[in-house]
Amino acid sequence: MAKAAEERDHVDRFLEENQFPGIDLEVEGMVDRINGLRRRFHRLLDETLVKFGLNSGEWKALNQLQLTDPPHRRSIGQLAAWAELSSGAMTNRIDRLENAGLVKRLPDPNDRRGVLVELTDAGHQVWEDALRAGAENEALVAAALSADEKRQLNSLLRRLMLEFERREQKSS
Repeated sequence: MAKAAEERDHVDRFLEENQFPGIDLEVEGMVDRINGLRRRFHRLLDETLVKFGLNSGEWKALNQLQLTDPPHRRSIGQLAAWAELSSGAMTNRIDRLENAGLVKRLPDPNDRRGVLVELTDAGHQVWEDALRAGAENEALVAAALSADEKRQLNSLLRRLMLEFERREQKSS
């Protein structure tokens, strides 16, 4: 797994400096790099969202509302279930978004006690601006690859994803 000095990353150094008997170092390097990239992409997203006054949980709630058919409404229960949160935790998240003017609460016409959360125009704009800024940052990183390399990497990652999906289907 030795590489030219300029091509070595921290994963190469880690694998070369430690003993892993019986472990395929190519697989280990691949998994470590995917996990490292995931963490870095999440950090990049978090840095982007801060510029829009959001955290990742709030961004996900806005995203879920945006992806719902117009008028972009969901109940707090639906949002909480989707995010795997308690309704109380989602209520706190929605409180912050409502205070920022990004969502509004409306009475549920089908349930007297229910409340629907709707994305406001300002919420849609923040969602769109944050999405665009995040995509621009991701494109800056992806610029390290040529168009052919991006297609090749997507194809390889798709094959890995499909293998996971096949294994998940077999176990359910």
